[in-house]
Amino acid sequence: MSLSGEQQEWAPPGVDPERPSVARVHDALLGGQENFASDRSVARRLKDAVPEVVDLVWCNRAFIGRVVDFLVREAGVKQIIDLGAGLPTVENTHEVAQFADPQARVVYVDNDPMVEPHARAILGGNPNADSITADARDVDAVLGHPAVRRLIDPARPTAILIIGVLHLFSDEEQPHALVKRYMDALPPGSHLAASNFLASDNPKAKALEIMLQATMGTGHFRDHEAVERFFDGLTLVEPGVVHFPEWHPDDRLPGPLAPWEELLVGGVARKP
Repeated sequence: MSLSGEQQEWAPPGVDPERPSVARVHDALLGGQENFASDRSVARRLKDAVPEVVDLVWCNRAFIGRVVDFLVREAGVKQIIDLGAGLPTVENTHEVAQFADPQARVVYVDNDPMVEPHARAILGGNPNADSITADARDVDAVLGHPAVRRLIDPARPTAILIIGVLHLFSDEEQPHALVKRYMDALPPGSHLAASNFLASDNPKAKALEIMLQATMGTGHFRDHEAVERFFDGLTLVEPGVVHFPEWHPDDRLPGPLAPWEELLVGGVARKP
């Protein structure tokens, strides 16, 4: 157990509170309560390195919301698998999807054992949504999970969301091949929504990459061409792979992006 002030922090079985997790650090950055001292320490160090990191996390949430709304309303995709979903916050994937279509189905996937029980508490018995504990790198375990088999019809178009995840995988782990395995398993009309931190000369990119590597042991920034390769064989939805604020913005962009808004790029593509 770890100590926070004078109180011990209780952790459920299978969770090491001394070891920060991406999901819980994300929760700490958003001001949530489902995190430990180790996670809050990482969050503080990230904010010291890039003070706008909290804005960046909310920008990521907004991007996911616009993507999910597009997928359900415009692309007509009613099934979504959200890989590396993290701890529930606000405007979660199932909430956005089911606001657009109450029959939309969503399965959350995360390798942090804390995510599943908290997600299910928020789902409250929602018959069209579920959460599972699995590693996104194990395609067979994810797609073969009973909850996925129950909710996701393999014959119907499905959307794979892998947003805020791919930068956790090194090139040695072959993330491009991983994405291709998911898309190869899905029928035509399925969609991929993916993102990655952008490698550049932006000082904030350098600072964040160094701090992620120092605190989490991961954080692989990629150039624009490498991010676009995640969509090989698919048809990109306009405007292609762009900075998050530039993808289907709710309002007209007021002017040039701030340096922190240039740290992430992503896009959506359809399987022909």
